[in-house]
Amino acid sequence: MSEATQVGRTEPNTLVRSWQRTAKVDPRYLISFLITLVLVVGQVRYHLLGGYDRLVVALAVCTGTEALLSWFDRGKLVNLLSAYISGISLTLLIKPQGSALWPFVIGGFIAIASKYVLRYRENHLWNPTNFAIATLLLVAPDRVSVLSHQFGNDVTTNLVIWIFGLIIAARVGVLHITLTYVLSFLVLNTARATLLGQPVMPEIAPITGPMYQLFVFFMITDPRTVVRGRRRQIVVAILIAIMETLIRLASDRGWALPTGFNAAPAFYALATVGPIAKWLDLGRNAKASARVGAPA
Repeated sequence: MSEATQVGRTEPNTLVRSWQRTAKVDPRYLISFLITLVLVVGQVRYHLLGGYDRLVVALAVCTGTEALLSWFDRGKLVNLLSAYISGISLTLLIKPQGSALWPFVIGGFIAIASKYVLRYRENHLWNPTNFAIATLLLVAPDRVSVLSHQFGNDVTTNLVIWIFGLIIAARVGVLHITLTYVLSFLVLNTARATLLGQPVMPEIAPITGPMYQLFVFFMITDPRTVVRGRRRQIVVAILIAIMETLIRLASDRGWALPTGFNAAPAFYALATVGPIAKWLDLGRNAKASARVGAPA
């Protein structure tokens, strides 16, 4: 066998080498690329922002709050990529009444401050954007709404975002969370539609919309707030989907729920199940570490 043949068999091709190189990239850079892609595509095709002042304000508040609180809490300036992701997410998801900018100011501050205040064993429990939007929808439901269908059903736009989103989720190591939630959503809402005697497609179609794209790629898969272990992550993703379905069923039955629960049931499902799961996971890991470190 010739040397050239041996080299050809052992050397990975260009695509494989590129994929391997991304393993060295901080996941936050990949996630930042994806959220920027969503922003650019949404703005170019649908003028999604509603004004560049919203983007400027959200980014300024998020990055400024992160810089100040990190300096006060840790004595140094931390990487601001997480604040950048939160700022763009808030810009895309928050739809205020009129041209108001205060939701982006308050939302940005709440999102970043929650990371420093609502902590357990030096970890924050809520995804910052999820916590901020859930709070705004609770306290000001008549002045703030959330992104719903602004992308429409454009196949090309959704396909581009889903392809890049799935690739990056795989590279970051959270693809199983996204796929578990999506599959659970489809199964549970098909069952719900059947139970209520309603058409199935209108009940499962929202999963392709922009709000859910941001949810499955940036919130439920947040590396800092997911539990440890692939199996536990899958279980938590299923529980979040179940909680969302229960919220939807309660709304179907006419229960008197806060407006936010009806507008964004997935956000409130994550905001309730996620922190509890993370709190239990951190406590379990701490006990395991204590047993390992205990003298024989």
